[in-house]
Amino acid sequence: MPLIPNQRRLFDIPDDVAYFNTATMGPMTKASVEAGQKGLARKLQPWHIQETDFFADTERLRPLLAELIGADTDGIAFSPSVSYSLATAAKNLPLSKGQEILILEDQFPSNVYTWRDLASATGATLRTVGTRGNETLSDALLSAIGPDTGLVACGHIRWTDGALIDLAAVGTRCREVGAALVLDLTQSCGALQFDVKTIQPDFVAVAAYKWLLAPYGTGFLYVAPQHRGGTPLEQNWITREGASNFARLIDYTDAYAPGAQRFDMGERSNFALLPAFEEAVRTVLGWGVANIEETLGARNAALADRLAEIGMSCLAEGTRGGHYLCPALPESVPADLTARLKEDGVFVSRRGDRLRITQHLFTTESDTDRFVARLAHHLVT
Repeated sequence: MPLIPNQRRLFDIPDDVAYFNTATMGPMTKASVEAGQKGLARKLQPWHIQETDFFADTERLRPLLAELIGADTDGIAFSPSVSYSLATAAKNLPLSKGQEILILEDQFPSNVYTWRDLASATGATLRTVGTRGNETLSDALLSAIGPDTGLVACGHIRWTDGALIDLAAVGTRCREVGAALVLDLTQSCGALQFDVKTIQPDFVAVAAYKWLLAPYGTGFLYVAPQHRGGTPLEQNWITREGASNFARLIDYTDAYAPGAQRFDMGERSNFALLPAFEEAVRTVLGWGVANIEETLGARNAALADRLAEIGMSCLAEGTRGGHYLCPALPESVPADLTARLKEDGVFVSRRGDRLRITQHLFTTESDTDRFVARLAHHLVT
């Protein structure tokens, strides 16, 4: 599979900026920003906005989001955040006292607080799964799933170190014991291949402002067929049957639009965000998620070798997402390391005792050279 050539020209990233922080905030392309600006400008003269405009953007975007994860279009709902999506899942997953909810050690807070609340409300037990010795995170999670497991909530990778979860095996094990599977793919969607037909999750939450390079406040929820008759968080007008007929909106109905549309967020027809979101997703699909995964995997493997030369070790290939590098920091690391690197025009994140390095297709060899050189300098001074 050929690697994708550098795509820096599509972004507004100056030559003196080395941005290795996609996992915090993915930059939008210039085309995506332009699409958003054009969409926002519709509000300058709202008399030109047609009733059909409330539906056109979502009708184009919904199948594109389905394509990202190998889903059917009817399974996609629009969501402003992961917490919104997970709250929807929690509302539609009955648990009972004595059952366990499994989460991972150091899981992202939004994917913890929801399950704490559900455990408290249902009498279920929240259990945090960690690793021992040389055990992988996948092995630890698979070992923890048993007859008492009612729900497993995790991501494709762990956001603090990039540890990879074997979701195919987890999905199989959940089905064997009758447990629900809820996934947060924010740190992988658009960078790692994923197919709902293989994994068979109950719900999938995605915030799009990271690896999908979309605006903040955009995202989506996948809902498996068996849950599409469930209860949404909101009761809004546009998700109802016949909503496109504005003249008859006072003909109130209990019937919803088909598929997962009942779970759509209120005011989903955002004239600024949706066009930018659509452009971002089309760009990612144009590159191809498989190609992105292959390209970032190769580039990170080379970077991991260079980091090893200055004494920084990452999780081995095959145990981490190929788009993620999170080397352990030495005890002597300066407390202000990321601030020092920022002064050098190098942008990375620190998560606990690890440095989170997340490049993308806009990262150049010059960026990598400067990053490694300045990192080596600050680790010894």
